Amino acid sequence: MTSPLPAPLPDTLPALADNETLIARFTGSRTTYIKEHIMLAAIGAVGATAALMAMGNPHAWTGAVGAVLAIAVRGFYVATEQIRMTWQLTDKRLITPTGMSVKRGDIRKVNVIFSAAQVVTTTGDKFMIKYQPDPAATAATIEGR
Repeated sequence: MTSPLPAPLPDTLPALADNETLIARFTGSRTTYIKEHIMLAAIGAVGATAALMAMGNPHAWTGAVGAVLAIAVRGFYVATEQIRMTWQLTDKRLITPTGMSVKRGDIRKVNVIFSAAQVVTTTGDKFMIKYQPDPAATAATIEGR
């Protein structure tokens, strides 16, 4: 059984302005991260095996093994970094994990892609808030619905 990740430390999050109110924080979910990587491994296994079969490889099963191992290794090495990314939504802006700000008025729409909420700005910039347990709720909160 895994223990939940600790909340981000206050000194690691960008400071809010004096006249700013925090509405929500979005942090990735470990369970969602694992489920998405299992899905990617399954899709990769089928794709790699099909490609090897199409090429006439007599050991097409190695495609499945390779795809599953590749996704597992990648998932293991970047899990903590990806899950701990914390986004802050205030009444004035959306603050990325790196401290970059997007004004609320500059957010054109929020799309849901698998377990992510994709924020699209009026200038066409796109930001992915990944591994959300309920990406539709994340999108609705950002859009103010």
